[in-house]
Amino acid sequence: MAVTTITSANFDQVVGQSDVPVLVDFWASWCGPCKMLSPIVDAVSETAEGFTVGKVNVDEEGDLAEKFGITSIPCLILFKDGKEANRSVGMIPKDKVIAFAKS
Repeated sequence: MAVTTITSANFDQVVGQSDVPVLVDFWASWCGPCKMLSPIVDAVSETAEGFTVGKVNVDEEGDLAEKFGITSIPCLILFKDGKEANRSVGMIPKDKVIAFAKS
């Protein structure tokens, strides 16, 4: 499944109303580690089972970044039942992203 672009307008629908956990990558185009993590997140989304994957561009969606206290990127947040269940900051390898998403 492709990565969903998450915005303030669709956050409640994509994350809040999801029947499965949602892995959200908070990123920015100018962030080097984000550029390294992005293709990993994309690859994980293609084989995701039991969870969905979305991305939030913190430059375009500053209100979401503020709402979730994003102070460092890349930041992965796993949402379950619309609430934050786990958080990882920084670059991590693919196997760790998959393990994180299934935690």
